[in-house]
Amino acid sequence: MPRYDVAERHRTVVRAAPAAVYAALREADLAGGPVPRALLALRALPAGLAALLQSPRGALAELRARRRARAAGLRLVDFERHGFRVIAERAPEELVIGLLGRFWTPRGGLCAEVTMETFRAGPPAGFALAGWNFTIDARGEAVSELRTETRVWCAPDARRKFRLYWLLVRPGSGIIRRAMLRSIRRQAEGRSGAAGARDGSHTT
Repeated sequence: MPRYDVAERHRTVVRAAPAAVYAALREADLAGGPVPRALLALRALPAGLAALLQSPRGALAELRARRRARAAGLRLVDFERHGFRVIAERAPEELVIGLLGRFWTPRGGLCAEVTMETFRAGPPAGFALAGWNFTIDARGEAVSELRTETRVWCAPDARRKFRLYWLLVRPGSGIIRRAMLRSIRRQAEGRSGAAGARDGSHTT
């Protein structure tokens, strides 16, 4: 995705081999911690209110389902159920998620079908296209660097709307992504028994 309008990057050091980190990426609770959970719930609030106006019974059922899902943890497969699509994967080095939607609207307007062809074509009028990757590089024996980057490419008529939206959500977006990296790190290091032997690792 060489063309984009905004980008956000974060990284952390994990005391585990790349294969363990990659497995943790798929298994970890990506909404670990009260602050990320609260921010994700806040982002879902407009959609919930819109659904409530359309169908109170359906909205309440959806709310109960979301609460059960949050209690069980939010894993990569759960993101895929909500319109996020794994469009490229090279285990245990990289995984790329694609989203196409109107992110600034209450329900997000996510399109169900996002493929590599979508990225080659670019965002259609009125939409923004997001690429979100996780990259894992070996940094020594049983030490890895885990990075995530999000890039968003907007159609010309959607650029202004998205930038206004981005001004509001970017601080929370950074908090959520750093929390995701910490959750993946804990899962991977727990597997390798290194969780209590860390020194100098950090998330940015």
